Amino acid sequence: MKKINLNLLILTSILTLLPILVGLILWKDLPASLPSHFGLDGQADGFSSKLEVVFLIPLVMLGLHLFAVIVTSLDPKASHVSPKMKILVYWLVPLISGLVQLSIYGAALGIIANSTRIGLVMVGIVFLVVGNYLPKTKQNYTVGIRLPWTLDSEENWNKTHRLAGRLWVLGGTIILLNGFLSWAVLYVFFGVLLVMVLVPIFYSYWISRSY
Repeated sequence: MKKINLNLLILTSILTLLPILVGLILWKDLPASLPSHFGLDGQADGFSSKLEVVFLIPLVMLGLHLFAVIVTSLDPKASHVSPKMKILVYWLVPLISGLVQLSIYGAALGIIANSTRIGLVMVGIVFLVVGNYLPKTKQNYTVGIRLPWTLDSEENWNKTHRLAGRLWVLGGTIILLNGFLSWAVLYVFFGVLLVMVLVPIFYSYWISRSY
């Protein structure tokens, strides 16, 4: 990604802010205080004003979106990132923004009973997609498992990302399925997440020590 895809950036930025328009359309039907955070049991455990939810959250998401795209585009080794992973950088935050606002509006209007379930399904899908493309991503400074050992050795990077890719696909599948099953959600989610994060790190370190 030597340069920013301006047309795609404009499109995805508009989509990131689209929940503001939806919020304005629903404004009269939304309560003064809306659920803005949900526990893993699906119950709201945090609330914000209507103004904050409709305007502030999408604007914060837009800031994150622009930051992710710009930082990735400035990476000296951006050309090493697979094309599909580059596209994911553009679309990830807009999708999350839509999901977050859908969950909030739906819960506030009594349409969605368990927003956490939607979140788990989406997170599982994201992990599946990222895991599929991790092994195809070459050394760079913004996307992937960026450790001193992986950045120092191309062989270490490739081996670590092949393992991580399998773990992320498997972990994403488990989280996705558990979004429907709702079995020990707290333990399954964080247990799977720890394996996905820590195993590749320790594996990468072990490889570096074996040279």
